Amino acid sequence: MRILVVEDDELIARGIVSGLRAFGMTADRVESVAHAELARQTTHCDAMVLDLGLPDEDGMQLLSRMRQRGDELPVLLLTARDAVEDRIAGLQGGADDYLVKPFDLGELVARLHALSRRAAGRSVNLIEAGSLALDPASGQAWLDGEPVDLSRRETALLASLMQAGGRCLSGEQLKDSLYGFEQEVGSNAINVHIHHLRRKLGADVIQTVRGLGYRFGRAEP
Repeated sequence: MRILVVEDDELIARGIVSGLRAFGMTADRVESVAHAELARQTTHCDAMVLDLGLPDEDGMQLLSRMRQRGDELPVLLLTARDAVEDRIAGLQGGADDYLVKPFDLGELVARLHALSRRAAGRSVNLIEAGSLALDPASGQAWLDGEPVDLSRRETALLASLMQAGGRCLSGEQLKDSLYGFEQEVGSNAINVHIHHLRRKLGADVIQTVRGLGYRFGRAEP
């Protein structure tokens, strides 16, 4: 899961990003509304953690524009504004969740996973398809009931494909899900991860669609 963190406080932002990465997520940080707008136009993300008191504009104005143009990206407001009326205004203004600073990192991660589940139409973490089961929150996978050892990026790639509902995802979309802004990505990185997943889960678990990208198949029993 790739998270865009919109936070101008350097110390808080660094803690959030490093914490989310420690929990197996891909996280990038921008410090203003303008940079958040640019990031939404140029990169894929699965959810946004949005501060309200940003230097160039209030975060609620960004959220309002996103919803007006039909952007359904899950947004969690993370702010020091703890009054009940602020929470109500945030949720009625289009936020999917609201968390007050100071906060517990584990709770933030749990809420982001809950947003991801809801966006995918699931009520539980576990994603099942044929003989394969995956829990993106814990990073655990099972094939025919037996645990399979996957790396963090293999887990993220498999989760992206399983949650795509049979749609093809391009190599660029998969890179966006796995790597942050500042990370150097080799031209064959996605192919390497797919090769490892096929070796561990079966040759048909990921199908290559010529000219389009990749889609989830079914794990061999």
